[in-house]
Amino acid sequence: MLLLAPGIRYYPDHFDADQQSALVEEIRAVVAQAPLYVPAMPKTGKEMSVRMTNCGALGWVTDKELGYRYQALHPVTHNPWPAIPQRLLALWEEVGNYPQPPEACLVNFYSDTAKMGQHQDRDEQNFQAPVVSVSLGDACLFRFGGTKRNDKTQSIRLSSGDVIVLGGEGRLAFHGVDRIYPGTSTLLKSTARINLTLRRVTAS
Repeated sequence: MLLLAPGIRYYPDHFDADQQSALVEEIRAVVAQAPLYVPAMPKTGKEMSVRMTNCGALGWVTDKELGYRYQALHPVTHNPWPAIPQRLLALWEEVGNYPQPPEACLVNFYSDTAKMGQHQDRDEQNFQAPVVSVSLGDACLFRFGGTKRNDKTQSIRLSSGDVIVLGGEGRLAFHGVDRIYPGTSTLLKSTARINLTLRRVTAS
């Protein structure tokens, strides 16, 4: 484990190749029940460059009309989200240092040209619990800073199997993905990256 900044922990190669493959199959099963869709920005309705879905009791969604929020049903199928795979619940217990389980796992699918602008994860009621992030597939350039948008930022290349934890002082750090490095992994069927983020939504 490496401490990148106060509260931001980095676990390189946390999942080995076999574990990554198993996790991809579990996520494919999630997507079969809760298909990927293209989220839209609040107010403008501009489509994001990632596709997404969720698993867990709650899922993070966004659209033009209602904006950022968590809800219990898939916005397209209107069915409940599938359960979070046990492998991810075990990861939370291992690195989360939090007594209650995650309620949501956001699944972001990045094509080779997708990005994610600098943002804070602050749509949850609970900021005491960490956000636990898993990278699968192609490497990406992950950028993070402080709790103010204009704070100095640092960048690190995340590879398949890496885990990042935003907790404590780093829980509300601004962060994002500046680019994907296509062809740096053979884990997925196409040049792409999957990012999984485990969150505890409700207050203790």
